Amino acid sequence: MAPPKKSKSKKTKKVTKKLKKSKSTSAAPKDPNSSDSDWWPSFWAKNSSTPGATIPSDEEEGFKYFFRVSKKTFDYICSLVREDLVSRPPSGLINIEGRLLSVEKQVAIALRRLASGESQVSVGVAFGVGQSTVSQVTWRFIEALEERAKHHLKWPDSNRMEEIKSKFEESFGLLNCCGAIDATHIIMTLPAVQTSDDWCDQENNYSMLVQGIVDHEMRFIDIVTGWPGGMNVSRLLKFSGFFKLCEAGQRLNGNVRISSEEVELREYIVGGVGYPLLPWLITPYETNGLSASMPTFNSLHEAARSLAVNAFLQLKGGWRILSKVMWRPDKRKLPSIILVCCLLHNIIIDSGDQLHPDVALADHHDSGYGEQRCKQVDPMGRTMRENLEKHLQHNQEKDLVK
Repeated sequence: MAPPKKSKSKKTKKVTKKLKKSKSTSAAPKDPNSSDSDWWPSFWAKNSSTPGATIPSDEEEGFKYFFRVSKKTFDYICSLVREDLVSRPPSGLINIEGRLLSVEKQVAIALRRLASGESQVSVGVAFGVGQSTVSQVTWRFIEALEERAKHHLKWPDSNRMEEIKSKFEESFGLLNCCGAIDATHIIMTLPAVQTSDDWCDQENNYSMLVQGIVDHEMRFIDIVTGWPGGMNVSRLLKFSGFFKLCEAGQRLNGNVRISSEEVELREYIVGGVGYPLLPWLITPYETNGLSASMPTFNSLHEAARSLAVNAFLQLKGGWRILSKVMWRPDKRKLPSIILVCCLLHNIIIDSGDQLHPDVALADHHDSGYGEQRCKQVDPMGRTMRENLEKHLQHNQEKDLVK
């Protein structure tokens, strides 16, 4: 008797395997019109009545609650990153219904992750996607916006700087002031193998520092980050490109103004006691032994400096991923996350959007961190501060006569 033929059964198995393979790949549609473009109605229906959250009942306001931006600004952000988000292979970026994620839904996922600071799992549940999808989508968005939105965070040209200086003088009487500087800590946990004293700050947290300079509208015009939280803000300043440019006469080198005392005043920024007193960085007087006019100078100086403080309050309140303790972030990627949050902060201002009043942090942006006083005083910086104080005093006396 001849042995049974096996060739037919092999062929049948191959056909069955082929059919199974074709079935599994058919879940991801090739038709771009099958993308998940109607994400908002389902998201709103699912999340608008979250227990314990005070979500506005109005859909427009609810949209801003979840994503920090108006629908118009959201569409603008989508337009910036669209090319990058559709140009990459979309494999894996599907929701639980098997439809490709639209650019709009990808942007919404990333914005929600950055705005809420919630875990990738929680954000995924809100959108009906997995943790890995949230991670992948958020990072793709960060890379795209970092590249495409650079024009929203840059040092002002001469015309724009004149406008900024005019507003600082109008609001605070500070002639030729170009901005305010401050810094904040982004707290994180690190694996034991990555911990070091460099990253451990004065409050025994592992953190990364961010230095920011803002204009009169609390728009960031210069950002420095990536440096360990173990250093103080004056040292961070000296490591920054901004410091090197200023010292080389390539920044804050615009038109001088003549004070009421007929003295030339150069361009400068204002900063707190943690910074050195320099010709281009003016800090307040120490509270001991103040003359009659010094408290007034300090008061106006503090009002101007508070623009930078409030900008960081809004930044860390609006994009809460920065105010929560980050769980073992990639220190090489964290600067990009910080920069993109600053870009989004500026886009909101540039678009004329208004953040909800309760978005900004209620406390200080660096709550628990005491300001470490810097004792460095440049003689030219001291003279510059004295001339500014005299200018303010003279103007106040003129106003009294009127």
